[in-house]
Amino acid sequence: MRTRAGMDEGMLRAAGRCPATERMLESGEGKQCPGTRPGDYVKAEFRDEQTSESEWMWLHVDSCDDANRLVFGRLDSVPALDYGRKLELGSQLAVSFDNIREHRKPSEFSR
Repeated sequence: MRTRAGMDEGMLRAAGRCPATERMLESGEGKQCPGTRPGDYVKAEFRDEQTSESEWMWLHVDSCDDANRLVFGRLDSVPALDYGRKLELGSQLAVSFDNIREHRKPSEFSR
């Protein structure tokens, strides 16, 4: 399958892009995980299982898993809620595409 830009899966992988996220864009699903590349940032929801409180934090993307609809990376925000040592700045995480609400390139953040 080719994207609107005419790229097939091999071309997407060579460019460091996730074919699954490109397919989601084409289908209109997962509209907040567009063309995620290593080095990008995604904002995801994190929920405290005990209190059911949640917060939105940034994840610095390392890679993604198309088949399982996961983005892997390091937490780039300091949690406001107390997750103990389970979740802290720099934590290595896997986040479902379903929990991602925003995507930004590093150049989109003001310095």
